Amino acid sequence: MVWVPGGSFVMGESPRYREEGPPRSIHVDGFWMGNHEVTNAQFAQFVEQTGYKTLAERDPPKIAGAPPEVLLPGSAVFNVPSETDRRWWRWETGAQWRNPSGPGESINGKDRVPVVQIAYDDALAYAQWAGMDLPSEEQWEYAARGGEEILPEPKDASGKPQANYYQGAFPAKDLGEDGFETRAPVGCYKANGFGLYDMLGNVWEWTTADGSRADASEGVKVIKGGSYLCAANYCARYRPAARQFQERGLGTNHIGFRLVDNKKPAPNS
Repeated sequence: MVWVPGGSFVMGESPRYREEGPPRSIHVDGFWMGNHEVTNAQFAQFVEQTGYKTLAERDPPKIAGAPPEVLLPGSAVFNVPSETDRRWWRWETGAQWRNPSGPGESINGKDRVPVVQIAYDDALAYAQWAGMDLPSEEQWEYAARGGEEILPEPKDASGKPQANYYQGAFPAKDLGEDGFETRAPVGCYKANGFGLYDMLGNVWEWTTADGSRADASEGVKVIKGGSYLCAANYCARYRPAARQFQERGLGTNHIGFRLVDNKKPAPNS
């Protein structure tokens, strides 16, 4: 955990999409935040000690008329469209945190990769076990800014990507100029001004903020930060102001989380 000193900032500054604005002045008290996303190894320890089963591992709700595969444990997985399958997302039976894109993918040897296929209630259960909290949207956005100027795209002066996001024409081909075509181990890129890694790109992160979506069949929460699937030609949500609305009961293979500690005293207090 690293200490994020309190301060004021303009939340939703220079909004690119309607849901990001209007810009408004916000003050945030200081707080402790995980310097990286919760990893596979950390989540495995939680499961080992508690026997917890994520929502993706449980029998899903029985919905009349739903396709048979949606009635079996599994989750949503990104799909590169093709001539034979034009979907961007598919329901994959057996997809869960140990097998993020289904039984064909294992997390073995990927201890430091962010855990994914985590629904909001899964993240909340982990936070409670750890004696911590999920961040508010205000905390998250303030922390992501790091007290620094935010560029339209996370690249250095030479044009080298400084976060794990999608280079190329989404969704056809990720050129992998950032070194990865999927989730990267935490801490592969330079930390921001507060000492926080991967606040932009890699995996989306849950916040406690409520969202709203007309097509959602359950409660919706705000996720922040974008992921390895965010591209300049499509969503460009690898920005602190960006936000997306996600059903709280559905994890995917690009959604994870990190923690804050709102109870631990400030340093030197």
